[in-house]
Amino acid sequence: MSNDSEAEEADTEEETVDEETAGLQNGDFVELDYTAWTVEGDQLVDTTDPEVAEEEGVGEEQEFGPRTIVLGQGHIFETVEDDILGKEVGDSGSVVVPASEAFGEYDEDEVRTVSANKIPEDDRYPGGHVDIDGEHGHVETIIGGRARVDFNHPLAGEDIEYNYQVLREIDDREEKAQGLIQMFLDMELEVWFETETVEEEQLVEPDEDELEEDEEPEPETETVEVEEETLYIEATPQLTMNQQWMMGKQQIAQELTQQLGVDRIVVQEEIGGGGMMGGMGGMGGMGGMMGGAGGDVDVDLEQAVEDMDLEDADVDADEIVDELED
Repeated sequence: MSNDSEAEEADTEEETVDEETAGLQNGDFVELDYTAWTVEGDQLVDTTDPEVAEEEGVGEEQEFGPRTIVLGQGHIFETVEDDILGKEVGDSGSVVVPASEAFGEYDEDEVRTVSANKIPEDDRYPGGHVDIDGEHGHVETIIGGRARVDFNHPLAGEDIEYNYQVLREIDDREEKAQGLIQMFLDMELEVWFETETVEEEQLVEPDEDELEEDEEPEPETETVEVEEETLYIEATPQLTMNQQWMMGKQQIAQELTQQLGVDRIVVQEEIGGGGMMGGMGGMGGMGGMMGGAGGDVDVDLEQAVEDMDLEDADVDADEIVDELED
C-alpha cells in the first residue's frame, strides 16, 4: 500500500471518529422542552409546555418549563437519550418509546381478586385508586365482598411518543446544580459553591530500604492540607415539607455529589441573625454537620427571662440568667 493510500485511510478513520463524537454526548447537561403522548390513545403523559398542560387540564398547581437532564444518567427514557446523542443545540426530534421500556407490557396476572374489606369504603367503586399490601392499583369491579383490582400501571402496554427540542447545553455549575434540584424536587433553590483548605491524615508509604528482612511496617500517617469543595443549598420551608426530599435526601445528595464533583453538600437554613446548617451525606463518607452561618444571635437574656411567666414555677429567674450566660 502506498504512503498516499495509508494517509487517506488514516484521514477517513479520523473523520469517522470525529463524526461519532460530534454533538451532544453522555455526561452533558442539556435543557430540554418536550411533550409525550400515548401513541394509540393520544393521552398526555408528560410535558414541559405550560400551554399544553393548560389545554389538557393537568398540573394546575404545578409549574411547567424546560427541564435539565444529564445525558446517560437515566433521567429520561434511554430511547430518547439515544436519539439526542450526537444532536446539536437547537435540534429537535420525535421518537417512540416502546411499552416494554416505558411503563411495561400489560400483564393479565396483575388483575387479581381481593377481599373488598381491604379497600377503604370511600374507594369501593369502579375506577377507585387503592393501595393494597404495598401495591397500587385501580378497582375494576366490586361484586358482593370481592373486588377485581388491576395492579398494572395505568399506562402499561402503551407505546409513548416523545417530541423534544434541545434548547441549550449548560456549562455553569450553579445552573447545573439548580437544574438537577429542579428535576428531583420541582423546586427552585439558591445554591453556591465554596472551596476551603482542611487538614487531613494520610497514610505514608514505608521506606522498604529501612525495613529489616521479614519486618512488618508500622502504619504511619502525616497531616496534609487538602482542598475540599462544598455545594451549599439554601433551605426553605417548602423544602423541609417536600415529600421527595424527606424520603430521598441521601439518594439526591449522592446524585448531586457524583454529577457535580463536590466533596460534600450542606443544606443551610438561616434563622434570624444567626444560622443553622444541616448536612447531607456526600462523597468521602461526609455525614451531617452543624455550624454557624451568619454570626451570633443578639439576645437580651435578662429581658427574655423577665418575659417568661414564672409566677407559679418553683425556679429562680436570676439563676436561669446566670446559667444561660455561662
